[in-house]
Amino acid sequence: MGAVTWILVAVALLFIELITMGLTTIWFAGGALVAFLVSLLGFGLPLQLGVFMAVSVVLLVFTRPLAAKHLNDRTIRTNVETMPGRMAVVTQRIDNRKAAGQIQIEGVYWSARSADGSVLEPGTNVQVKEVQGVKAIVVPVKEGE
Repeated sequence: MGAVTWILVAVALLFIELITMGLTTIWFAGGALVAFLVSLLGFGLPLQLGVFMAVSVVLLVFTRPLAAKHLNDRTIRTNVETMPGRMAVVTQRIDNRKAAGQIQIEGVYWSARSADGSVLEPGTNVQVKEVQGVKAIVVPVKEGE
C-alpha cells in the first residue's frame, strides 16, 4: 500500500469518527497515520500492516479508557441515578411478604420495598437506599434525622 492510501484510510476513519463521535475509529486513524510514516520510509506492506494493527491496538487499549472518562465526566445524572439518598413518604403500606408498597418522592410515585423486611405504614418518612428494577428499596428515617 502506498503512502497516499494510508492517508486516505486515515481521513476516512477521521470522517467516520466525526460523524459518530463514538470514540471508535479515532484509534485506527492514529494507526493509519503511523503506517503512513512507515510507508514513507520505504518499508513493505507486511510491516505497514503490522505497525497499523499494533499502534491501533495500543491506542485503543491504553488511551480509550482515559478519553472516555474525561469525555463522560460531564454527564448529568437523571431519574433513577439520583434516587439513592433521597427522602420520601410511604403512601401505601410497604410489606415485602405481600410484595406491596408505594412511596412518593416530589410528586412521583414509586413501588417500594423495605430494605430490612420491616412493614412500613403510610405516612412514614423513609430514605431510598437503592433502586432494584422499578422498585425503590427504602429504610425508615428516625425522628430528628
